[in-house]
Amino acid sequence: MSRIVNCVMLKTEAEGLDFAPYPGELGERIYESVSKEAWQRWLAHQTMLINEYRLTPIEPEARSFLAKEMEKYFFGGGSETPADFVPE
Repeated sequence: MSRIVNCVMLKTEAEGLDFAPYPGELGERIYESVSKEAWQRWLAHQTMLINEYRLTPIEPEARSFLAKEMEKYFFGGGSETPADFVPE
């Protein structure tokens, strides 16, 4: 049986994640209040950020930036796209 969460992104009840997708307190917050669908949307947004800003996710600065953007995306009013981003 799948877990149901009150998703902070979708503003409705939806299927929850199977495990915390990120370590620590942020990961637990995401596990408790983000749906699978919203997490997939974040992954697409994160990919765009990595590509547009030419980030190398193994670098500590890039990981820190992405963690801050993830928190803003889910709990802080949203993560913005780069000013010159043009969707395909």
